[in-house]
Amino acid sequence: MTDSDAPIATVLDDEGRVGLQYIRRFAHPPEKVWRALTESEHLQHWMPCDLVGERRQGASLVLPFWPSVVEKYPDDTPTMHGEIVAWDPPRRFEWTWDTDVLLWQLDAVDGGTVLTFTTWMGDPDPKVLTGAGAGYHVCLDLLAALLDGSPIERGVAFADTTEWERRYGAAIEAAASA
Repeated sequence: MTDSDAPIATVLDDEGRVGLQYIRRFAHPPEKVWRALTESEHLQHWMPCDLVGERRQGASLVLPFWPSVVEKYPDDTPTMHGEIVAWDPPRRFEWTWDTDVLLWQLDAVDGGTVLTFTTWMGDPDPKVLTGAGAGYHVCLDLLAALLDGSPIERGVAFADTTEWERRYGAAIEAAASA
């Protein structure tokens, strides 16, 4: 499931540190979006891994990939590690995923929520950034479906990212040329 009308992320470059920033608007209160971002029962529908550990700033996380993801990508490490950098429910959640940094910021607007998701990549390789860009795009589409109560048949492991990889590859190439 993808929303071809959803804008692609903005490619960020901060003195050699490369990232992506997505802005999505949801017709749901921040508390509902927060639960979908932080609770395992919701993460399993849209995120490739669980977040296991205490929810507080400075806490260590174990990030086991869901079985369907491990089955699709058997060569990848089935469990990674991270740390919660910021924990301010229901406004700000920042954590590390191996060498990447993921920042989720929620702002209440007109009965809904604007989510600003920024990820700084530990590996600036354009191929890695392209794959991550497409993957996160699909994850956010699945998050929107979950929040809206739409059926999610097979989850992130089975999403086709081909078109998004093309779009993100072109955007990353353009940003590098600018």
